[in-house]
Amino acid sequence: MSLTCNIDARGKAARLIFGIVSLVIGIAMLLGWALPFGGALPWTITAAVLVCAAVAIFEARAGWCVVRAMGFRTPI
Repeated sequence: MSLTCNIDARGKAARLIFGIVSLVIGIAMLLGWALPFGGALPWTITAAVLVCAAVAIFEARAGWCVVRAMGFRTPI
């Protein structure tokens, strides 16, 4: 699958902002929830938030949206 640019500058900015905010939230969850309390649920949810943040930042950098590549129309 080629990563052909399929989002414009507004979409890149939105994904970058979403990725940075999600990254900050994921780090806060890691430090405030997963590390102190442990357990599978906190670690799984924290890891999912951090992975989503990484994907959003990658999409912003690459100019490619995985949802748009699957054929769905996104508003931004």
